[in-house]
Amino acid sequence: MPSNSSLTHQDLTTGSIYQHLIRLAIPASMGMFFNTLYNLTDNWFAGKISDDALVGLSIASIVFYLFIGLLAGLQNGTSVMVATALGEGKNGTLKAIIKNSMGVGVAFAGIIVAFGFLLAEDAIDWLSTQQTTTELAWEYIQILIAGNIAFAISSVAAGALMALGDTVSNRNALVVGFFANLILNPLLTFGLDMGVAGLAWATLIIKCASALYLLNVLSKKLSFKPFPSANISLFLNILRQVLPASFNFFIMIIGSLMITGFVSRFGDYAVAGYSVGLRLEQVLLLPALGLNAAVLAISGQNYGAKNYRRISETYRKGLLLSFAISLFCIPVMIFLSPHLMGFFSPQADIINTGVTYLRIDALAFFCYVALFISVATLQAIKQPDFPVIMGLCRQLLFPLAINYYLIIVLGYSLEWLFGSVAVIVLISMVITLLYTRTQLKKLAKSNA
Repeated sequence: MPSNSSLTHQDLTTGSIYQHLIRLAIPASMGMFFNTLYNLTDNWFAGKISDDALVGLSIASIVFYLFIGLLAGLQNGTSVMVATALGEGKNGTLKAIIKNSMGVGVAFAGIIVAFGFLLAEDAIDWLSTQQTTTELAWEYIQILIAGNIAFAISSVAAGALMALGDTVSNRNALVVGFFANLILNPLLTFGLDMGVAGLAWATLIIKCASALYLLNVLSKKLSFKPFPSANISLFLNILRQVLPASFNFFIMIIGSLMITGFVSRFGDYAVAGYSVGLRLEQVLLLPALGLNAAVLAISGQNYGAKNYRRISETYRKGLLLSFAISLFCIPVMIFLSPHLMGFFSPQADIINTGVTYLRIDALAFFCYVALFISVATLQAIKQPDFPVIMGLCRQLLFPLAINYYLIIVLGYSLEWLFGSVAVIVLISMVITLLYTRTQLKKLAKSNA
């Protein structure tokens, strides 16, 4: 078996699973926390420009995430492929995977530029009812679309480092990025009078710096420069992991756009309230997302090493830690949501929409957490297709059919919209848990 002695990485196939989960999850969660604070900071500065700017930024952010959905799958797909190669002890294959993942990232960036400039403005028009809001959203998003190659490089580097057991470097990049944003946002937005375009340029500058930093860290761990490459066989293997994860994220964003479309029937302030409420919920979900990253890395390495029973143990312990997180976060969503929403806008309609969303979706909080852990486990054992099918039903087909009937046909209130989403998530969680447990049992029997 080839040696990985030239690589600097953490062996996740031995030792305490709880210790590995916590050691990897805490830096990952902290990084995601500061990344979300970063986005909330953008919202805060946009609100200081005007309420229209806040609405425009909220809409632009949703549309932009639609186009970079490919890159979300790229990070997870790279992590799975690298972790598996580590578990198998294939040093040469591991390096080739990273180089080809960079190649995939460059290709995806080109696709995003092409389709972004072709379709983004129409998507913004669909979500907004005011010309001023549409213009501000387009002013913001076109800058990020043009420079999305930095997002692609960061995604590959962060995914590879995560598989190597390093979630600290990405955390450092995100923490520094947050504080840099606090300086650049007022400087560009108000000091140079660039408005919402200043918010976009600040993000692009920081993302380019983060990409260079993560590449440098990864190069040192690998002892070589991971320049983009294109080996057809590896390209296809990487895409086999990346595309389902990307498609799942794409479905999630389409679903978010669809729900935002339903929310927009209640006015632009309702859209802004829903967007801010969604971001606040994401802050509370960060520890669970950190666990998701840890489960992916630990299970990926153990899959490569054929330690299948250890994967099942990682899954169970990940769910237990996630349940403990839920016990803390759910009361925050229910009781503190008015205070949290009031920090971003004094507008009553914005606050009320965000509070309504957070209190209803609190009922589904653990369901989201359990879904994250289950999807990470299925990706790690090279079964990424079921999450796509479930995501299509949970985030698109069922919400579309049910809310069309409730909101369009019957004319029910916003509470019914948010409630239907929570119920669908609950049912999806039960089905996904049962499926994941079945697949893990089959895997364990094959190794008996």
